[in-house]
Amino acid sequence: MDKLPHIVLPSQPEVRPYTSTSSAINPIEVTARNRVQHGSYLQAQFKKAWHESQATQLALVGARNGVYLEFISDPGAELVTKSLEDMRSREIRLLNIRKVENDAGQLVTLATVYVSNKMRKYFASKFDEYINQNTDKGNPKHQRLVASIADIKSALLVDSFWTDLSATKPGLEKKWVEVWLRGSSDEEVRIFDRLIHQLNLDARQGVIKFPERIVKVIFASMSDLEKLTQTSDLIAEYRLAKTTSAFFMEMSAKEQSQWVTDLLNRIDKPEHSVSSVCILDTGVNNGHPLLRPHLADEDCQSIDPNWGVNDRDQHGTLMAGTALYGDLTLLLENNDTVPIRYALESVKILPHDGENKPELWGYIIAQGVSRAEIQAPERKRTYCMAVTATDTRDRGRPSSWSAEIDQLTARWNEQRLFIISAGNSVHGIDFTKAAQDYPAIQVTESAHDPAQSWNALTVGAITNLVDITDPKLDSYSPVAQAQTLSPFSTTSSTWEENKWPIKPELVLEGGNLAIDRTGFATECDDLSILSITHQPHSQGYFYPFNMTSAATAQLARMAGALRAEYPSYWEETIRALLVHSADWPEPLKNQFTSSNKKADLKVLLSICGYGVPDLNRALFSAKNSLTLISQAEIQPFDRRKKPKTGMCTRDMHFYDLPWPKEVLQALPDNVQVKMKVTLSYFIEPGPGEIGWKDRYRYASHALRFDINNPSESKEEFVKRINKAAREEDEQLVNTQSASGYWFLGSNARDRGSIHSDTWIGTSAELATSHFISVMPKIGWWRERAHLGCWNRKTRYSLIVSIETVTADVDIYTPVVTMLGLPIPVAIQV
Repeated sequence: MDKLPHIVLPSQPEVRPYTSTSSAINPIEVTARNRVQHGSYLQAQFKKAWHESQATQLALVGARNGVYLEFISDPGAELVTKSLEDMRSREIRLLNIRKVENDAGQLVTLATVYVSNKMRKYFASKFDEYINQNTDKGNPKHQRLVASIADIKSALLVDSFWTDLSATKPGLEKKWVEVWLRGSSDEEVRIFDRLIHQLNLDARQGVIKFPERIVKVIFASMSDLEKLTQTSDLIAEYRLAKTTSAFFMEMSAKEQSQWVTDLLNRIDKPEHSVSSVCILDTGVNNGHPLLRPHLADEDCQSIDPNWGVNDRDQHGTLMAGTALYGDLTLLLENNDTVPIRYALESVKILPHDGENKPELWGYIIAQGVSRAEIQAPERKRTYCMAVTATDTRDRGRPSSWSAEIDQLTARWNEQRLFIISAGNSVHGIDFTKAAQDYPAIQVTESAHDPAQSWNALTVGAITNLVDITDPKLDSYSPVAQAQTLSPFSTTSSTWEENKWPIKPELVLEGGNLAIDRTGFATECDDLSILSITHQPHSQGYFYPFNMTSAATAQLARMAGALRAEYPSYWEETIRALLVHSADWPEPLKNQFTSSNKKADLKVLLSICGYGVPDLNRALFSAKNSLTLISQAEIQPFDRRKKPKTGMCTRDMHFYDLPWPKEVLQALPDNVQVKMKVTLSYFIEPGPGEIGWKDRYRYASHALRFDINNPSESKEEFVKRINKAAREEDEQLVNTQSASGYWFLGSNARDRGSIHSDTWIGTSAELATSHFISVMPKIGWWRERAHLGCWNRKTRYSLIVSIETVTADVDIYTPVVTMLGLPIPVAIQV
């Protein structure tokens, strides 16, 4: 095939005022109540709860200035949580929302609320007005709020704040606990630090700050947490701190030094690299001859100088070798030149002490990022991390760790690209169980924290390794067949549907397991990729590598190559190109679905994301396969124009794509063509267990794309998707969307902060389907206007490619000509 550079659109999209056509979400159904009886009951319960809460306070570092209350719904009903706080005074704040089962197995919603002493009459007044006053429509005042409340109690000192699994709470023995504080100021951190010092509580270094939340890790028992709640106004949540998993492989090296020499002679490396892959791991030993030219001493760092920068555990060096070379077996088998255009960096974030301590891991990662960027601020880097938590209890719910990664990636003018592993299915179980219950265990094992990060690319594992040549294993066979899910992979199939991102987005080679006739399973060299050892002088030069760590390092290698080839591309664009290049091998797709029904494909997405990325496709276009790229900024929200108040959506972007219409229309009518669209952007996180809706949505904003139906004109398309384009009281012409042409559909793809789908139709239909829009959706930037983020702009990358099955059709040159760009010379491969 020929290699041609992708086409970056030289002009920005048309900007239009935008109003969503979506209907309002159905409000919470109002429970029928006897207003006098119900209002009087809540008044009495509020008074009782207030006195009980005040009685629990301790006079240590100044008395609390308010109380913690718990509002309870009827079984199976929702609370109107949005009305449980007063945003004008900021003295009544919603702290967390939990759903628990009652004795009858019914779900009840619980909301913990802080009420300052000066606002004691706030709810009492609402209950009184509910009993005695009507609205203009004749309904009781505050009916939606008051009728949704079944009971009010004094908040329990720990249970009302514990948003993690109940079984993880500390008892008499202390545990490392994340304390989530309401607020975001340095003064609030100092107040809390003084308190834990007075209570003689140990704490981990550092804090993480999010919008209206601060996270600190302390070492506490149940009674310690009770004292904290009794004395502090700042508590919002308690969660168990995270422990990381270790990765060790006890296999001997088996390669010879002349292979290293041969490979070194074939490497094509520039004198100065402007991009890099930064490994956040156990350190890297750069004395290995295959690493020495690419990893300078000054680029080996540690978040703690006392740890040193060297790798004593092997995992970091394995990651580095794979991030540079991929599977070394493939390179050693041929004599081709090996281009490596990027450098390596290493920041040690794990000490060698035989223990994985619970930490505030988001803070640890931020420290590692800071050290790399201070050392070489000019580099365009990709962060690669295969360190995950040992448990799977989050199941998509944002943690302080995953949210900090989202925060690091999304900071304005400091966007970063993170590639992280999904974690391994074999943690906590043996290889034999993982093999015997394959693939059920892998499908139901949740991806590990921080894999649920919205902005990072999360990597699972596939395998193509099925040949076992070791004579000692001649009675063994591979657990997974070629091009199917690796026995080490994890998924998001058990996460709450439609609420959290598609994870993992991509799968790469993670190795296989071998199983004998008795059901015993083991790792083996034949079913692993090849990387490098951390002790070349005593172990040889090469070492086997597997699991999702190996897959993650391989994707980092692809990202490094892309950044080196296209240094002007944004982080959002590199991420988009990797996803855009992916597809499912037929065996992988058939392993989990035999149809192309959208519901089945949605399940497939939750297991293996968008499939296996193709580096050549990500790097280059071809004559019969072109890729268009737009990098743009959009302002999603704005303040409503007077006399209206509040916030609203602001802009949509509109593209009239430079389509090779004449070439497409000249193709036979029955020729099928494909158009793929990928939209990538970074959200700013708003974590905290506060219901994930209304003003407490996790994402700052969302973006969506749409394209015109082949029979739809430009004007009809714009009016269909945008109320602001319609005249007042205009009756909309009944035009249909292009939903029937999409392979996945919006219901499956519109999750997280990257959306990719393939349009399939005839060449004639594609010729008239060239209008595309990018539109904002609601997020906390708009709903939490008091934080002052409502007028922010956000970057996005839009990638559109079209491909014909006919190799001799040139659709690339006409588009370049239309755009007035120079025609590049294709490189034949």
